[in-house]
Amino acid sequence: MRAFAEFVCLVACIFAVPAMASENGSNKSGRGFIGRPDEENIGSYKVDDFAQYTLTSKLTTVFFPIVYIIVFVISLPANGMALWVFLFRTKKRHPASIYMANLALADLLFVIWIPLKIAYHINGNNWIYGEGLCKVMLGFFYGNMYCSILFMTCLSVQRYWVIVNPMSHHRKNTQIAVGICITIWILIALSTIPLYVSNQTLNITSPKITTCHDVLPEEDLVYNMYGYFVSMAVGAFLFPAVLTVTAYVLMIKTLTASITDENIGKKRRKAIVLIITVLVMYLVCFTPSNIMLVVHYSVLRRNGIDEAYAFYVTALCLASLNSCIDPFIYYFVSQDFRDHVKNTCLCRSNRTVERMRVSFSSMKYSKRTNTYNSSSNATGTSNC
Repeated sequence: MRAFAEFVCLVACIFAVPAMASENGSNKSGRGFIGRPDEENIGSYKVDDFAQYTLTSKLTTVFFPIVYIIVFVISLPANGMALWVFLFRTKKRHPASIYMANLALADLLFVIWIPLKIAYHINGNNWIYGEGLCKVMLGFFYGNMYCSILFMTCLSVQRYWVIVNPMSHHRKNTQIAVGICITIWILIALSTIPLYVSNQTLNITSPKITTCHDVLPEEDLVYNMYGYFVSMAVGAFLFPAVLTVTAYVLMIKTLTASITDENIGKKRRKAIVLIITVLVMYLVCFTPSNIMLVVHYSVLRRNGIDEAYAFYVTALCLASLNSCIDPFIYYFVSQDFRDHVKNTCLCRSNRTVERMRVSFSSMKYSKRTNTYNSSSNATGTSNC
C-alpha cells in the first residue's frame, strides 16, 4: 500500500511540478530526465528536482523490482520448458511450432537480462555493471520486446492462413516460416545498433548515482533517441499491430460464419474466445508502452520537458508481463504442446510415449474387434 501511495503521489507530481515551475517563472527546459553538464564536477551531470524525486521514489525502487521479479520467476521456467518442448519433443516441424519456438526464444533472451534490471532498480537506479552491460541489456530488452511482437504477428497471420487454406503445401510453408524467422532476427539485431553506438550511462551528482538509459544528455535524448524510438514504434509495433488485429478479426469472422454443426460449433466458439483473449493480451501489453514511448520523446523534442515519464516507464515495465503470459497461450492453443509438457514433467522419454501410444491404439483396436465379434455372434444366433 505504501508503494501504491508513492506511485499516486508521483503521478500527482507529474502534473503539479510543471505548473509550479511555470508559476515561478522557471525555465521550461529544466523539467525532465535530461542530464546537463555539472560545471562544478567535470564528467558528471545534474538533473532537476522532479527527476531526483522520481529516481529515488518507491515507484522505481520498489514497484518495478516487484513486477520484474514476478516476470522472471514465471517467465524463465515457463519459456525454458516451452523452448525445450519445441526443440526436443516436437517431431513435426510446422510453421506454427517454428514461430512459437522463436517467440519462446525471444522471451527467454528478454528475461535472462531482467536480474540486472532488478538489481539496478533495487540499488536506487544506480548502475554498477559498466557501460557495455548497460548497452547489452537495453539491446536485448527492447530488441526482444519487438521480436515478440513480430513473431506473434507471424503466428496470427499463419493461423488465419491455415483456416482459409487448410490444404496449403506443408513443406513449402515450413521453409517460408524459417526464412521469415531468420529475417526478423537479422532486422531486430540491426535495429538495436543505435543503442550500442550512443552512451547509455550517465554519472549524476544528486542523487550520486550512475543511471542506465534513464538520464541522457539533451542532444542524445531529444534528437537521436526520438527518431530511433518513433521509427521502432511505427515499424515494429504499429504495422504489425494493424496486421495482427486484421488477421484475428478476419479469423473470427470466418469461424463465426462456418459454425453450423453443434459439436463443431462448440470447438469454434472456444477458438473464438481464445483468439479474443490473445488479441486483448497483445494490445494491453504492448499498446500503452509504445504509445507512451512516442508521447515521451515527442514531448521532450517539442518542449524539452518530460511530464509523463512515470507513465512511460510504468507502461514499459508492465509490457514485460507478456513474456510470462505467452507460454500459457501455447498451452491452451496446442493439444500437442499440452501432451508434451505433461510427458516432460513426468520424465517420459519420446520412446516411452511412443510405446504408450502404440499400446493404447492396440487396446482400442482390440475393444473394437471384440465389439464387432460380439455383434456378429448375436446376429448369427438370432438368425438360427
